[in-house]
Order: sequence, then C-alpha cells, then structure tokens
Amino acid sequence: MIAKTPATQPRPQNLRYILQRAYRRWTDDWSPAVKWRLSPQRRESLRRLRGYRNLHRGQRCFIIGNGPSLRQMDLGPLRSEFTLGLNRIYMLFDKIGFATSYLISVNKLFIEQCAREIAPLPMPKFLSWRGLGAPVESANTVFVRTSYETGFSTRPEKLVYESATVTVVALQLAYYMGFAKVVLIGVDHFFTSQGEPHTTVVSEGNDSNHFDPAYFEKGFRWQLPDLRASERGYRLARQAFEGDGRQIVDATVGGQLEVFPKVSYADLVTRAS
Repeated sequence: MIAKTPATQPRPQNLRYILQRAYRRWTDDWSPAVKWRLSPQRRESLRRLRGYRNLHRGQRCFIIGNGPSLRQMDLGPLRSEFTLGLNRIYMLFDKIGFATSYLISVNKLFIEQCAREIAPLPMPKFLSWRGLGAPVESANTVFVRTSYETGFSTRPEKLVYESATVTVVALQLAYYMGFAKVVLIGVDHFFTSQGEPHTTVVSEGNDSNHFDPAYFEKGFRWQLPDLRASERGYRLARQAFEGDGRQIVDATVGGQLEVFPKVSYADLVTRAS
C-alpha cells in the first residue's frame, strides 16, 4: 500500500526557486573584496589609477579639509597650486574662484547622498568602491578599494586604509602621486558633535563642524568621528613620508591635530596682489 501524503503537509518547493534563493543568499554573503574583483569598473579604475603613480614626483600639494577654519583663510593663492579637495569642498568653488585639482571621497553615506553633485565635477575624482552603486561614474572617476581599518598603504591600487577619515586616504594618494611636500589646511580635528564614534546621526541643520552651515543640511545622514583612529592613521602617514625623505606639514588655522609640524599658511603662499 502506498501511503498518501496528508493534505496538510507542505508541498516540495520548486527546484528552480530553491536554487535562485540559494544563489541570492550566496551573493549577498560575498565579501566586499569578491564583489570588487567581479565589478566591471575594477579593471578600468586600476588602469586610470596607475596613470597617477609618481605623476607629481617632487612637487608640493595642499590637502584641503572641510573644517570651519577655512572661513578664516584666503584660499585664492592656491589657484596655482596642486590641491586635493575632500568631500563637499566643491561648495566653495564659486566663492574662491577655482576648483581643486582632485576630489576625494570615501564615505558610503556621503557618496550616496551627494552623487548627483559629484558626478558632473570636471576634475579627477577618487571614490571608494563602496560607492559603486551610486550614480557617480564618469570618464574621470577612479574607484579605489578601501578598508575601514587603520593603516597606510603605499600601493593604493591594492588597498587604501580609511583610518576613520578621508584625509588619511588623501595622504596615501598624495604619496602614490609622488608629492614631496604635503600641506594640510582645514583639518581642524575637532567636532562639536559628541557621541559614540561611527554612529550614524541625522543633521538638524546649521552645521558648525564644517566651513559652511549648510554643509550637512537638515536631514543629511553622517557618522560621528573617531579622532583617535584618525590620529593613528596620521602617525603612520608621517612615518611613511619621512621614511622616504618627504614631508607633511599642518597649516590649519587653530587646528587641534598635533601629529605634524605646524607651519604658517601665510609663509607658504604668495598672496595675490
């Protein structure tokens, strides 16, 4: 006698459905490294990135942070300098009369929310691979593989360490480009917002942590800083530069970062007549 299946017993699932569900779960669990390796943008970004290796050997650049101290500075003299701008520095372009030589951004939340502002910018842009899903890709976009860990890489075509700040990423790219002297400005290393590092918060507007009160407008999502992790990254950056006979100096007005030698911004630039 053949036993009958009770009417209440679930029917076997369709094999195709089972395989599709298994595939989705498998791909969702892929590590970011695997997703990056399979990304069609990877090969082209690596080709573009290698074109910048030692492009500026022996030259000087300014890395421009986003701190409120920029309000106290005349950035006009930097028009003739190589400049690496960070995140939303483009909000200053109309005011200062020029665009930075490069733009760098690695925070996924930032890239997603500012993608439509970033995409049309004309300068070369170095963005984290975590922003691959945002509409930021263009002929001058270079995606780099970044790690949340603290470190300093001299081979960004392999990996770049975020060290909890885009400034350390910019230092690694400046090293790769061959710059002999890097000047930091606008790296205040101080935030009025307090809380657990890396916690995602929503801005209530009137941003006091950046050069423009509208930098993080109301409703903008961002993550609280981890200044200690950043300092560890900065110290590794100084070690790498000085070990190769190069230099990083800090010309931030009133900045609270104590890792690099302090210099006068006015002494470094020739003021416009």
